[in-house]
Amino acid sequence: MKFLEDIFHNAKAPFEKGGKFEKYGKVTVAIEAFETFLFTPKEVTGKGVHIKDGIDLKRTMSVVIVAMLPCLLFGIYNAGFQHFRAQGILDAPFWEMVAMGAWKVLPLVVVSYAVGLGIEFAFAMNKGHAVEEGFLVTGMLIPLIVPIDIPLWMVAVATAFAVVFGKEVFGGTGMNIMNVALTTRAFLFFAYPTYMSGDKIWVLGASEAAGTPDAFSGATVLGELAANNQLAYSVSDMFLGFIPGSIGETSTLAILIGAAILLITGIGSWRIMLSAVAGAAVMGLIFNAVGMNSLMTFPWWQHMMVGGFAFGVVFMATDPVTASQTNTGKFIYGFLIGLLAIMIRVFNPAYPEGIMLAILFMNVMAPLIDHYVVGANISKRLKRATVKTA
Repeated sequence: MKFLEDIFHNAKAPFEKGGKFEKYGKVTVAIEAFETFLFTPKEVTGKGVHIKDGIDLKRTMSVVIVAMLPCLLFGIYNAGFQHFRAQGILDAPFWEMVAMGAWKVLPLVVVSYAVGLGIEFAFAMNKGHAVEEGFLVTGMLIPLIVPIDIPLWMVAVATAFAVVFGKEVFGGTGMNIMNVALTTRAFLFFAYPTYMSGDKIWVLGASEAAGTPDAFSGATVLGELAANNQLAYSVSDMFLGFIPGSIGETSTLAILIGAAILLITGIGSWRIMLSAVAGAAVMGLIFNAVGMNSLMTFPWWQHMMVGGFAFGVVFMATDPVTASQTNTGKFIYGFLIGLLAIMIRVFNPAYPEGIMLAILFMNVMAPLIDHYVVGANISKRLKRATVKTA
């Protein structure tokens, strides 16, 4: 790899002090961003309380991206599968389904990264500091939590808003109050509600040449429940992911594979994941006992296999920047996310998907939770010290 190191060294030399283009020295920031993506940087830990050991931020982000790959790959396949199923074709060739899905999904990934990283590079070069790596994960999260039919320009506008106002104004990676990907989705939800209602998903149809519309809106599982319709999907369909929904959120199995990767590597918090599931179970059981409508009677354990619940709990509730930092706080934080997600889902039939709002609300509450957890711990130790002194 020595030749690669030489390439980066030679590329930076003209822009460094004493070089031919010294006055354009900020360009080295962009070059170093690509260099540290391939090689371990000299500073392995930067600002931000979410990194507490010797691993550098890029390596942490890379593991999370690997954990999301099963969701991305299945999302691509499922987009093609839904396309052919909409036409009544259930035995379409595997690679045709993958090609159709890739044709719709990959442009969303490209736009997300192009806009987000472009803004990151611009801010870094303007401030003269190293490019922050947080968007490596955010850039993958954004296309996985949006409907497949959303226009690319909307993704670009929402991504730019979230990066600038959701992160950079707070100081960059490690300083943001709310999850950046969910800030993007919240912006889309409030600015373009017809695309982000949560109860319907666009499904590719046949071509206009065949005399049918190019696409149509098909109800998601939650949309069907909200309308008191009978479900057309089995439990296995919901678990494996053969249902309409946002790109990365349909397959619980793929999400569980990602969760296992995060837990084995120690990057994801099992406390948050477990407590969120417990909170959802408690709220689901309460509604099952009441049973006034189809969303209330929907089995509590099936609530966790539909919509964005599983994806949100694994990949966004566990965001170490915006989650609670104390161990006790993580249990409280996760439990309330699960509780609120199911509560919002059931009480608001017009928007049956509540995990986004639940996580964003708890992002804001996380510092308060930690404040009281730390305060309670201090009080307990003071009382213990007083007893021993007496």
